[in-house]
Amino acid sequence: MPASNLPATQSFLAFESIHDDVVAMKDGSLRAILMASSMNFELKSTEEQDAIVYAYQDFLNSLDFPIQFVVHSRRLDIEEYLEGIRALEKDQPNELLRLQTSEYVNFVKGFVELANIMSKTFYVVLPFVPVERTKASWSDRMLAAFRPRAALKAAGRFEEYRNQLWQRVEHVASGLSRFGVRAVALTTEELEELFYALYRPGEAAKAGLEALKQLEFKT
Repeated sequence: MPASNLPATQSFLAFESIHDDVVAMKDGSLRAILMASSMNFELKSTEEQDAIVYAYQDFLNSLDFPIQFVVHSRRLDIEEYLEGIRALEKDQPNELLRLQTSEYVNFVKGFVELANIMSKTFYVVLPFVPVERTKASWSDRMLAAFRPRAALKAAGRFEEYRNQLWQRVEHVASGLSRFGVRAVALTTEELEELFYALYRPGEAAKAGLEALKQLEFKT
């Protein structure tokens, strides 16, 4: 099939656009994504572990909406760190220290490649599905399915729905903080960077945020 006849990448995505710090899905619903910190549960004392488990249980029981925890694993990229060490090596006047720096770079690079070290990032995904969507007419549902942002703005309800979603964001962030997990909602730019890295991992590290300006996530 000629490349010109291939469907655009966006046609395979579950979301229609990213704007105002939320992800607008093709079915008319909204998503907010929080990045969460981690903890080493095994290093806690028995009393601390019990307290964390009970606090987590109370947190889950306080929810009256669905929630999704996502763990994203990717191979650890230390190239930028190594470039900084190489720059120090070039400016090192002491021959012995310069040699040791070079050996350190080779050791770290070889160790990471051999051990295949992975970095993990933790996310919390919060949905908001407008109740009106299930009661709308067929034509309104079609509009919401193909152009959710336009449908919400046309109804003058986007800001209202976003505010309701953000109430959930604040509730979840507060609940997680009670047992030592910090959570921060991603901004529009951070969401674009995240999805770019998820769908085009091979290019994300090289392209950076400048490439995101070429994406058509916004409408």
